[in-house]
Amino acid sequence: MTTVAECLLTLNAGSSSIKFALFAAAGGEPAPLAAGQVEGLGTAPVFKVRRSAAPGPVAVPLQAEGPMSHRAALSVILAWIEATCPDARIGAVGHRVVHGGSRFEAPVAVDEGVLAALEAYVPLAPLHQPHNLSGIRAAQAAFPAALQVACFDTAFHRGHPYVADTFALPRSLYDEGLRRYGFHGLSYEYVARRLAEDHPALAAGKVVVAHLGNGASMCALNAGRSVASTMGFTALDGLPMGTRCGQLDPGAVLYLMQEKGMTAQEISDLLYNRSGLKGLSGVSSDMRDLEACDRPQARRAIAYFVDRIRHELGGLAAALSGLDALVFTGGIGENAFRVREAVTAGMDWLGIVVDRDANAGNATVVSTPWSRVQVLVLPTDEEAMIARHTLAAVAARSPVAA
Repeated sequence: MTTVAECLLTLNAGSSSIKFALFAAAGGEPAPLAAGQVEGLGTAPVFKVRRSAAPGPVAVPLQAEGPMSHRAALSVILAWIEATCPDARIGAVGHRVVHGGSRFEAPVAVDEGVLAALEAYVPLAPLHQPHNLSGIRAAQAAFPAALQVACFDTAFHRGHPYVADTFALPRSLYDEGLRRYGFHGLSYEYVARRLAEDHPALAAGKVVVAHLGNGASMCALNAGRSVASTMGFTALDGLPMGTRCGQLDPGAVLYLMQEKGMTAQEISDLLYNRSGLKGLSGVSSDMRDLEACDRPQARRAIAYFVDRIRHELGGLAAALSGLDALVFTGGIGENAFRVREAVTAGMDWLGIVVDRDANAGNATVVSTPWSRVQVLVLPTDEEAMIARHTLAAVAARSPVAA
């Protein structure tokens, strides 16, 4: 029997939100106590929390008006935990870290050497990595005796075959780390685990998972293992996202530099912060806003998003040499039934036939009984995955009782 921390906390800093979850850590399996998030960072922040025994989330008033930084949002979360759960002893904090590079293939206990190594990956994930590392430092200050554990979005994809892991560049650059990493790995790992528990026959087969949210990507799973992903060296590649461009001809970047005279920083700001659904529509980066908008620019932005998903679905099915299931997850994937309907429309050639009523009701299985490929909607839970990894790290460090 191992000695574990009384409670553990998870922090998940996204491009426009910070999620947290508090777990009881006794008994070998993390048990959720409370969870919440501050979303709308940079625009109109909203803080919602949910206790495990409560029927749903409740809004917590924020003193700040207008845009809020990640640092300020994290302070709000830590203050809420301290005020609401004063008896909770935080023995470990698990952190989502977007980029682990070629060095980190599994969760790791954080020390100054690890932090220094992760700082080097900031240019590869500028929307996330700085906030991830700020979260670690804030947690170190708030809980100095707690074990800090970094859990990587890239780790789940590290077993890709070479052809899915490389670019057509000189091999020396690949050896230096210029390669395809893939992201959203904690989400895909959770979905793979859920499939193994609830749909074992599908989990043993060929599955494409579409993680669609403010950040969006897709992943091909063969028997639960990632074999291909739409994201590459950075979290810019693949699908268009809330503010990120997705797939882009590299010649367009050269054109912006040479003909438009844009600096690297200006191009970075364009591709990360002013493109994607926001750039295409000129309206919003939020799919809910776009679906409610009757402007043609909003319609075209959604159409482009759907078209790229359909392109990538065909490519990932080819990488798998077949398809047994398509899983939608993430904020858009779980809730935007019109997007799912548009993605799967006319996909009977691939074996996908969707039940419109089940899909409109956000059912778990939204394909028809005669669809050769099952289509599922599964909520993801990156926090639960981080908590499991963190608890395992605590147990590995704990002495065995005599």
